[in-house]
Amino acid sequence: MTSNEHSGQDRNFDDLARRFKRNVYDRLKGDIRLAVLKRDLAVHIPAFVQSDNVASPNRQPLQLLDAGGGQGQLSIDLASQGHRVDICDISANMLALAREAAERAGLGNVRLFQDSIQNLAGNFPAHYDVILCHAVLEWVVDPEQLLQVLLAALKPGGYFSLTFYNVNSIVMKNLLRTNFRKVLDEDYQGYRGSLTPTFPRETAEVQRWLQSAELELLCHSGIRCFHDYILEPSHRMVNPEQQLELELRLSRQEPFRSLGRYIHLLYRKN
Repeated sequence: MTSNEHSGQDRNFDDLARRFKRNVYDRLKGDIRLAVLKRDLAVHIPAFVQSDNVASPNRQPLQLLDAGGGQGQLSIDLASQGHRVDICDISANMLALAREAAERAGLGNVRLFQDSIQNLAGNFPAHYDVILCHAVLEWVVDPEQLLQVLLAALKPGGYFSLTFYNVNSIVMKNLLRTNFRKVLDEDYQGYRGSLTPTFPRETAEVQRWLQSAELELLCHSGIRCFHDYILEPSHRMVNPEQQLELELRLSRQEPFRSLGRYIHLLYRKN
């Protein structure tokens, strides 16, 4: 069991905010993540457009919650399209990065809440048109309860975009690195202070948690289906445009999708 399980607390990233930005968001892996998410959202949510910083004056602005949104990389881009965005995170340092980004973009339609997702969402029943919950489930102690609270805050007809750290990816990564004992012991925890999530999730398990809700699955994609398996660091930036093109192409094809570092599920609430 992890310290989070013993303490009953969800992970706070005050100590790692700048490291997240440098090691994840500002690299090709971050570009791949955004490209898959933007494509999926633009295909299924008519009010969203795929290009950056494009206002949508003829579309009705949506009310959006970025739950555990950290620096709000995607949601601030959506705010630039005219949508109203609430970013909630327990980390003051992550929210400081979101504030900096919103101010640089000159956005007045972004609200920041330093609070637990459970507390904030509980105060806004059936309030949001879109809820993003990206890379959160793998850090929380009670993911099922979190999902219930978020879905209660979503309007009927609203969209729920969920990504989570895929247990298949950490298994494959350890196999490729010949860390066979970790796989045999199912020990996938990162070292203290690492960016490796505490609770990698199984797609079937997450879908079971949601099966009692009145949801329609619109999209199922893998995020970074091969990029993270390039073991030589110097090779990870080889032909980035081709990598991005291939990641988009393979993100919905099996077996590549099921090996994605993260899984994206997009639902519509009935």
